[in-house]
Amino acid sequence: MYELFQAILNSEEKTDIRQFLLTLDTTDKSYFLRNEILQAFADYCHQSQKPAYFYHSSSLGTLIHYTHEIILEKENTWFVVRPRIASQEVWKLTADFTKFELMTPKAFLDLRDRLVNRYQPHILEIDLHPFYQASPRVSDPRNIGQGLTFLNDYLCNQFATDPQYWLEILFQALQGIRYNGVRLLISDRIRCGTQFAKQIKPAIQFLSELPPDQDYPQFRFHLQKLGFEAGWGNNAARIRETLELLQRLIDTPQPSIIEAFIARIPAVFRVVLVSIHGWVAQEDVLGRDETLGQVIYVLEQARSLENKLQEEIKLAGLDFLGIKPHVIILTRLIPNCQGTFCGLRLEKVHNTENAWILRVPFTDSDPEITNNWISKFEIWPYLEKFAQDAEKELLAQFQGKPNLIIGNYSDGNLVASLLSSSLKVTQCNIAHSLEKPKNLFSNLYWQDLEDKYHFSAQFTADLISMNAADFIIASSYQEIVGTPDTMGQYESYKCFTMPQLYHVVDGIDLFNPKFNMVPPGVSETFFFPYSQTENRDPQERKEIENLLFQNDQNAHIIGRLDNFNKRPIFAVAPITSIKNLTGLVECFGKSQELQTQCNLILLTSKLYPDEATNDEEVKEIEKLHNIINEYKLQGKIRWIGTRLPSSKIGEAYRIIADKQGIYVHFALYEAFGRSILEAMISGLPTFATKFGGALEIMENWDSGFHLNPTDLEGTAKTILSFLDRCDTNPEYWQETSQWMIERIRHKYNWNLHTEKLLLLAKMFSFWNFIAPEDNDARDRYMETLFYLIYKPRAERILTQHQRPYAPI
Repeated sequence: MYELFQAILNSEEKTDIRQFLLTLDTTDKSYFLRNEILQAFADYCHQSQKPAYFYHSSSLGTLIHYTHEIILEKENTWFVVRPRIASQEVWKLTADFTKFELMTPKAFLDLRDRLVNRYQPHILEIDLHPFYQASPRVSDPRNIGQGLTFLNDYLCNQFATDPQYWLEILFQALQGIRYNGVRLLISDRIRCGTQFAKQIKPAIQFLSELPPDQDYPQFRFHLQKLGFEAGWGNNAARIRETLELLQRLIDTPQPSIIEAFIARIPAVFRVVLVSIHGWVAQEDVLGRDETLGQVIYVLEQARSLENKLQEEIKLAGLDFLGIKPHVIILTRLIPNCQGTFCGLRLEKVHNTENAWILRVPFTDSDPEITNNWISKFEIWPYLEKFAQDAEKELLAQFQGKPNLIIGNYSDGNLVASLLSSSLKVTQCNIAHSLEKPKNLFSNLYWQDLEDKYHFSAQFTADLISMNAADFIIASSYQEIVGTPDTMGQYESYKCFTMPQLYHVVDGIDLFNPKFNMVPPGVSETFFFPYSQTENRDPQERKEIENLLFQNDQNAHIIGRLDNFNKRPIFAVAPITSIKNLTGLVECFGKSQELQTQCNLILLTSKLYPDEATNDEEVKEIEKLHNIINEYKLQGKIRWIGTRLPSSKIGEAYRIIADKQGIYVHFALYEAFGRSILEAMISGLPTFATKFGGALEIMENWDSGFHLNPTDLEGTAKTILSFLDRCDTNPEYWQETSQWMIERIRHKYNWNLHTEKLLLLAKMFSFWNFIAPEDNDARDRYMETLFYLIYKPRAERILTQHQRPYAPI
């Protein structure tokens, strides 16, 4: 970047940057974000009659396109530039326009504190960089999120460099695998790595003389004499293949071999999925609006995990020992459960053999509070005691320790960290949607928002759990590091300030192999293509069709459609400002052509302000009503406000597809978007926000399906362009529909998700075994943050809760 800055200052463009900054200085603002900067620069180029190349290709144009923030001070101008993904630099241009200076994170965070008049000269600095210095790192930003591939390469290189040492390490790791204290894989007959390697060839020779399909119990005693216990395979052919992989790994280590070998090792039997703040239940409950997606996710993940673990145990030849997988969804027990099963301690997950919902109550506080559901923003004071109580319950339920703990969302991840630290168990984090990047400037103005959102506790919890985690699952690359134009969710924790609380000068290493992309699947029991008519229930189909188009005698419906034959535009979302249903309705209202060709159908959970559970919902519902009235959309829009189970939502997608409609996901930002997967696999051509993970879901298809939710006119044109193509070429809708179906089936399915998740768990458990010293100091640092920052912040919330008449 230094050369670029010098090119500007040593040319005529020095005058241009001065004049451009003067135009910004006339706006009575001091802080400018990327979109504002680009628009202001475009205006400057137009007004100054610059040639077309200047906007994109001049030195100043290049700098502006790298710039994400500009901050004007009386004496200096600060540029926050992002020359490449996952790399941010802060440069200061002096008032006399003679010098650019590269600034430290501390200087930049001090500046931000001054902007909000909350600067203090001495403040706690959180720096996690030292704990990652000795760790292997991904070098190419394009490979961020592919930690498993990186570790495979790294370990193979280590094997090749010092084979004798790594053979011994591998032997010790395999020898330590047990189930309920029973040795698997290697018996105590084998004493060291060298002896282990010598025993492989005679075992392979013995197995090659057996019928390939001969079951393991028939020859187990011979293998035991050689030092091999159960777990290598279920028959002679499978065991021979596994041992041959091991032999090849020892002789000629290669990434594909180590991955194939590790995948076969039975090391995971008991798994905990932590999901705390929602109504975690089944049937028609499935969480509140703020947690609906998370609850569906963990239920489907639990089913998939059990199925995959059953398959692995059988293929490893361990089922004859009576070994079965055990999966627990850990959540909180809510005594005032409003007629749901959320007050039931233990509930079996439907369509599983040994997957359960275990509910543990919040204790040691006012029952008037802890007996009720508590918002995700208020839950922080109860998590430490919950983790302690949950540990006892889990050990009793499993009759042993779990092998893997998976956290969900900020609160679940913190509890996963506490459990993992206490039990010494591999920890996985899943966030999908972090509040900090979702709420612009929430860290800078945290004190103003503290009474309502308690971001100081939440952001500290995020820092603790994401650094304590052994590995982190992201649904998309953008979730980690964003795009060239936007910052990723995890990237937003790299450097930030909480004025008068602390500075984070380096909060997370984005190049660490702990980051892995493992997109979720979608339940094909409920969500499948509209063309699979044999799987559709005619009665349910009729019921949902009436709900979507015809049934007017329903208190949960607003609007009737004057013309059923118009192509339907369908949207399914909770009513929040970030989901932006108001923007979609306004876009429809402003486009007469869209209204001529289409009906708009909304499926939410609420219709009226008195049904809302918070102020944001009230405002969004009122705004929706006002827009419908303002644009006189009666007869063209149907708004359904009722909670439907997954089977009926799936049929709703299919009915819209029957009528060759489209699905629109118009969120201002969406980390991933479960409903996008559901709509696509149902066969609906799907348009989705370009801000977030949807860019990757549809990355190989026509870019015309990405929408800018802040550009209503452009959105209408994009949708109309698709409709025109369908009218011109009737097969185009069908081609798009089929591509959407195949895309989800081949990339976003639960079998692939679970296969990679378990492989990651095994690989990072092995990594922890060979490099435990790398984590010890980091974990002590996390404990310090927990007890000195998080816990006092959480206790303040508890004090508020215990005040007379305080809102819950």
